[in-house]
Amino acid sequence: MTSGSASVWRVRCEKRIRVKMEGDAVSPNIFGQSKAGYVLSNVAEVVERILTFVPTKNLLRIASVCRLWRNCARRVLRTQQRLTWLSASGSSIYEEHVLLRTMAEDLEKIYLLPQTALLMVDGENFSWPFSYTHKKARKCEDEVESNPVEKLRRLLPSTCDVLGIVASGIVVTPSGSPSSPPEEHEDGEAGFSLLFPAMDGVTIRPFHFCKKSLSESAMEEAGLINNPDLKVVLMFDYETWKAGGRCFLKKLLEPLSQNKVLIVGGQVERTFSNNTTCCSPGSFGAVGLTFSGSKIQGASVLVDQDVSSSKAAEATIQRLKAANIPERNTMGFMFACVGRGHNSYNNERNVEASAFRKIFSNIPLLGFFGNGEIGCDRIVKESYTLSETDAEGLQHSFTTVMSLVHFG
Repeated sequence: MTSGSASVWRVRCEKRIRVKMEGDAVSPNIFGQSKAGYVLSNVAEVVERILTFVPTKNLLRIASVCRLWRNCARRVLRTQQRLTWLSASGSSIYEEHVLLRTMAEDLEKIYLLPQTALLMVDGENFSWPFSYTHKKARKCEDEVESNPVEKLRRLLPSTCDVLGIVASGIVVTPSGSPSSPPEEHEDGEAGFSLLFPAMDGVTIRPFHFCKKSLSESAMEEAGLINNPDLKVVLMFDYETWKAGGRCFLKKLLEPLSQNKVLIVGGQVERTFSNNTTCCSPGSFGAVGLTFSGSKIQGASVLVDQDVSSSKAAEATIQRLKAANIPERNTMGFMFACVGRGHNSYNNERNVEASAFRKIFSNIPLLGFFGNGEIGCDRIVKESYTLSETDAEGLQHSFTTVMSLVHFG
């Protein structure tokens, strides 16, 4: 089918879809009134091809039209296995974080069904349970959600595991193009949502531990221990500067430091997830995601505290090239100390993110500025190249952990 004829089929298909979804009266023999109707009601190959052009939310609605379309929609959904991200920065005109408005609009346009969502937002402009008070413009009170966490959850499918991070600053690559220049927002309003679909050969498990819930059995359930397929762990701790927090974090990191696992992350201001009921107010804990499966590859490097020039930063990040990780379906992560950024580079901003883009031209970069970093120089592939370290050697300050994670 030519691109022109495909467009004609799609227009006709969408017209029929609109009629169906708007609840208009539909003649029982609507599909039999023309050749196009016959094809759309009988030729699965054509219907399936057309449905690949339809965003997922509409695709789910289309699946209710008839059995053929439902089966075609299911097959299309199974092919949508590339992760995507939505990002936003700059002040919103509404009394809500700029990421909320962006997600509400852009989730209508994505081509995947999120199974897991990793969200990161700046702490200065994202707070709950109350709405913002510093916005200049104001929308109708009925349209402003007083709890932004609940609004985020409602934007995503009910079956989607949500892991939210609130940090001092946010690193984003603008939505739409993986080659766009990444931006370090050390202050100001910014955030992103990284969306993972179901992927063949990849298992993603969220975890959340506090001093009440941390146990060997809970770690095993999350896939952190006794899991030979574990390849990468993203881990974010909070309030671990409090009494007992250091021992808590060591208990989590020790078994991972001894295995062939890439672990990266850092200390953040606050977190939110589907299940936080175990935590007492003000207690310390950790959240994260485990990635298991033969398709996953990962690598990380540590930009040390004495790196203070763009040339030195680029030389450090260049070491990630040794991992030979494919750029397709790969995400870059940057977890930096709030003491770095422009403070480390003679007041020059965006140095490390720009260095990453010079080396990796087609990989999006996401992350945050936090109060401590987790990671080291490490490569995780079929043939492992590991640095020797312990739990203490994975924890840093005034550094940046730069990493790549490939999902096959």
